[in-house]
This record gives sequence, C-alpha cells and structure tokens, in this order.
Amino acid sequence: MDTNIERRKRDHLKYFRKGERGVPARKQTTLLECVKLMHQALPELDLDEIKLATQFAGREFKAPLFITGMTGGTSEAATINKSLARVAQEFGLGLGLGSQRAMLKHQDAELTYQVRDAAPDVFLAGNIGGMQLVTTPMEDILGLVERIEADALCVHLNPAQELAQPEGDRRFRGIRKAIKKLVAESPKPIIVKETGAGLSRAVVRSLKMEGVKSFDVSGAGGTSWVGVELLRREDEHKEALEALWDWGIPTAVAVMDVADEQVEVMASGGIRTGLDVAQAIALGADIVGLAAPVIQAYFTDGEDGVRKNLSGIIETLRRIMLVTGCSTIPKMKRAPKVILEPLVTWHEQRAKTA
Repeated sequence: MDTNIERRKRDHLKYFRKGERGVPARKQTTLLECVKLMHQALPELDLDEIKLATQFAGREFKAPLFITGMTGGTSEAATINKSLARVAQEFGLGLGLGSQRAMLKHQDAELTYQVRDAAPDVFLAGNIGGMQLVTTPMEDILGLVERIEADALCVHLNPAQELAQPEGDRRFRGIRKAIKKLVAESPKPIIVKETGAGLSRAVVRSLKMEGVKSFDVSGAGGTSWVGVELLRREDEHKEALEALWDWGIPTAVAVMDVADEQVEVMASGGIRTGLDVAQAIALGADIVGLAAPVIQAYFTDGEDGVRKNLSGIIETLRRIMLVTGCSTIPKMKRAPKVILEPLVTWHEQRAKTA
C-alpha cells in the first residue's frame, strides 16, 4: 500500500486514541447550545410510545443516528470498521466508511473496508473525495460501491482540509460537473458531505439542481480537520495557517441554512450527546451523524464502549422527546424551541443574502 496514504490514515487516528482529546475546534462551537427546547410538563405520553425511526437516502433507520466515515486503508481500520458495523447492525443505524481513495491505488486496501460479513443488513455508505470524481474513470468510482457492497456513496467536499494538508489537493475545478455525472450514472444514492467546515445553502441549491437529494452538512464546532492536518505539518506555513483552525459554518447554522431546501439533511459536526441530537433534529435534520465520540469510545473500551456510548445517546434522546411532547422524529422536527444569539443573527443575515 502507498506509504503516504497509510501514514496519513494512521496519523488521523492517533489523535483519537485513549487519553487523547481528539482535535476539537479552539473557539468555534456548533451553536447548538443556542437551541433551547421547550419543556412539556404534561406530555400525555409514555416512554415506550416514543418512536425513533426515521428515513434517509431511501432507507428506514431504527434510530436517527449515522456513524459517519472516519477510517479505512490500514490494517487497524479493518478491525475498527468491523466493530462499528456490528454495533450499527445491532442498533439499526447507518454506517459510513472513511475515504476509499486507497482502494483506487491498491487492491489489498479493499479488505479494510469490507464489513458485510459483520453487518449484512446495515445501511453502508462508501466514501470518495470530490476531486477523485474528476480524475478517476466513472466505472472505477462505481466499482468502489460494488466492491464493498455499499448502499450509497458519500462524496466529500473538503477544500479547507486539503489546503491545510501538506500533500493535499490544490485544484478544485470540475467537481460539480463530476457529481452531476455520478448522480446520473449511479444506481445507488449519492450523499454529498463536508468534513467539518459545513455546507451552505448556496452549495446545496447548486447540487440539488444536479440531482443530489441527500446532504451531510458536517459543520464546524466539532473535530477540526484543518487542525488535524496542521498538527501533521512541520514547515514554514504551519503557524500562519492556524488562523484557519476554526474555519467553517457552525453545525446549527448549516442545518438551518438547508433545512427548508426540500432535501434530506444529515446533521454532523460536534454531535456528542442525546441533547445535541435532539437540538439538531429540532432545527430540521432528518438524521444525525457522529464520528469522534464513537471512535474515542472504541479506543477507550472497544466495541462495548461504542455500544454503551450510542445506547446512552439514544436513551437520552428518547427522554428528551418525551419531555418535549414529541412521540416521533417528524414531530421532533417541529418541537417548540427558542433560538438564542448568536444563532439568531447568523440565520437572519444568511436569510437576507440567500
């Protein structure tokens, strides 16, 4: 396997191992803390009446959670992905894999993304970068989906991360046209996502015109992938580029920005608790993605740690839905709430410039 790709994948994982804090934003938050849900003291509901099922990308999920892609391309990633797949299968959640770019270069990398034997029924999303669509024959891109028996393909847009990466891409022309071609030729759903810097209304509208129906906003306020790449740098530009550590659209802003665009919305970026999940859904998300807390739980307590982490999030969400009087996810999307500053100003000014 290409030593540069494998080394980069290992570098990305090391910041989330036991005892590590990950690479969080420094000052930027998700702004989900600005979403205050109204308490319902008379919910007229029983806890066992709460239904967590939701739909996204043509599939129904037992709970509105998606383990978003973080890893692949190393021998360790194979073990991690299998564990995450087993838990996703057990809980009826979605699972995304890390970038499959390594599979385009090395046949043996395929094994690190193979999880079907562990999770025959899980909704599995492959993953490739936007620039790889431009530079790779379409049959090879579609082959990435078939080779791992995926149900969908995520296309990640990550210009800020690439620009912070010493060996990253510097050319970004042609991606929209390539996504249009992919949507037209793919028999499986296409999900366009960011990697921690957020999707804007303008980007979503642009890609909606090209046939994309599902988006993962992956906003700022959680893991800074610019920060991850800057930690890997040792050159004269490192200090200057740290100004971009918190770059991006906060998760709450991104969800509000696109929730009225008649597309399917996954909220991710800094989601850690059941309250975060409830707040994101109340802003209009159909499903919510998590990555860092899941991988950190794995490195702390293995597969059981992932199971415990996700179970706690799900049970907290269930209880919040009860005390807001919402028995289903569609009702939770309309939950009474108060929006505080600075999220109000973000939303008002974005509405004026849409």
